[in-house]
Amino acid sequence: MDLSWFQSQTAQQLRAEGRAEGEAKAVLVLLGHRGVEVSEENRERIAGCRDLDTLHVWFIRAITATSAAEVFEGATD
Repeated sequence: MDLSWFQSQTAQQLRAEGRAEGEAKAVLVLLGHRGVEVSEENRERIAGCRDLDTLHVWFIRAITATSAAEVFEGATD
């Protein structure tokens, strides 16, 4: 059985997209659990982000943020 597909660029890209989707969901769940209101525009911004580093920063900020604006402070995207 040829398993080379799992090491292919396509497979790696799909895994990265899955990780980004999971991280985005984690940011949204955390904000929701903490009672931070997230507008539809910000929800789409988070869900549409595919940069894992950015999503990680947003997740860390979401831990203490009291507003969605605090999550995005200094963002350049």
